[in-house]
Amino acid sequence: MTNKSKKSQGISSLAIVNLNYNTAYNLSVKQNQSYLREHGITHIAADGFYSKIRFIDGICELGFHQNCRLRNDENLCYLYKGPQREGKGRAKSYDGKVKFDDLSRWEFIIEVEPEVLLYTAVLNSPCFKRNLNVVYLLNRQNPEKQRYALFFSTDLILFALVFFNWYRAHFQIEFIFRDAKQFTGVANCQARKKEALHFHFNASLTTLNLLKKQDRELNENSGSKVCSIASWKARYFNEHLLDRFISHLDLDPIFIKNTPQYEELRNYGVIAA
Repeated sequence: MTNKSKKSQGISSLAIVNLNYNTAYNLSVKQNQSYLREHGITHIAADGFYSKIRFIDGICELGFHQNCRLRNDENLCYLYKGPQREGKGRAKSYDGKVKFDDLSRWEFIIEVEPEVLLYTAVLNSPCFKRNLNVVYLLNRQNPEKQRYALFFSTDLILFALVFFNWYRAHFQIEFIFRDAKQFTGVANCQARKKEALHFHFNASLTTLNLLKKQDRELNENSGSKVCSIASWKARYFNEHLLDRFISHLDLDPIFIKNTPQYEELRNYGVIAA
């Protein structure tokens, strides 16, 4: 015992997000490009940690596009679209450095929320050595302190609002880790072998997928888009406890489980959506 924090096992989840229900399902903690191609997946949404040239180049070499976030002080350049001078010499490619307090050369797309505006431009990134389809999200809800965020896609013809919605939906993946840590024991493994860890992580996250699938099937006709894993944990705990009472008290399980009170007790403590 060292009584201090230390670096531990880290995992990255490759997940698929259902945009209709805004819910993420873990695919694997081991990325598998052949699976993605077989299912027609062409764009990868990743958080800002993966805004690195080696990762972007690797994704593009595999035939995918990356959607990600940029630093707010990212070095970007406008593309030159004017006439080229005659004679020898390299053609002019760039037309000045981007200043993020001047949106006169950006294309306005839509107001995604009141006072939250979306702009776009195809710009060059000297850091990544490629052109990027960049989205500028401007938040003017506080006039005294306007904020902005930058996002990009390596797909230069992808409509800005589409890939922004894709990227925004990818935050559902964060709930996978939260729920797996709290309810399916993803962090409760003491194995050291790579194979054992891989099995444990995938078993934990697959359990989470099955709970979400069960919730979706149960609420398919209700129109509800809320899935509470805490509620499912409470429901299964209550069911297990009631089964223990039935067994130890030698009660008739068929009669007990067909009463309205059983379902009421089974759902005791469930969060109302």
